[in-house]
Amino acid sequence: MTAPDPASPCIRVCTLDPETNLCLGCFRTLDEIAGWSGFSREEKWAILRQLDARKRAHAKPREG
Repeated sequence: MTAPDPASPCIRVCTLDPETNLCLGCFRTLDEIAGWSGFSREEKWAILRQLDARKRAHAKPREG
């Protein structure tokens, strides 16, 4: 039996960070958001594996 595709990580907080171009709700790029429904299961899991690191990196204080 094949496992289902992972669900979208969207939490309906659709605001892009102008510095990182990541959504502040799900931490995906615009290309990842727009292409989600057309991505393969493997591509979706690859994106999901990156989201925690992106969120942690975004939470770090920025120099400037």
